Amino acid sequence: MGISVPQKTTSTTNKPIEYTVETTKSFDAAVKAVEQAATAHGFRVLHIHDVAATLAEKGYPRDPMKIIEICNARFASEVLQKDIKTSLMLPCPITVYVDRGRTYMSTLLPEVIASFYPEAGVEALSAQVQRIVIAIVDDAKA
Repeated sequence: MGISVPQKTTSTTNKPIEYTVETTKSFDAAVKAVEQAATAHGFRVLHIHDVAATLAEKGYPRDPMKIIEICNARFASEVLQKDIKTSLMLPCPITVYVDRGRTYMSTLLPEVIASFYPEAGVEALSAQVQRIVIAIVDDAKA
């Protein structure tokens, strides 16, 4: 017997769950710009997953893609104090990828945490983090 996993493209409030922009920067320049913008906004890059390299090692080549995990310790601590299960949505991911020769930056919107964990009371906090994460993406795009 299999487990059914629902697919989500919007939150339970029908708000978008992701923010994506196209940039004229090269892939490598876009990755570096996200790292720099995250630092400038008080976030730390925890890890960068080279998804394309990992898949290529297994025989599944694809266009460049890296997932950049960013975190602000104060915000993470505050949300975790409200509900430990929010850890399932941490740290904040920003993906830089190439699709059909164009470079994109995409992030999961932090307000999604509030919609998945409505009892946690993290609406204001997730909205604040979301404004910063969108600013990181927008600054990196420029």
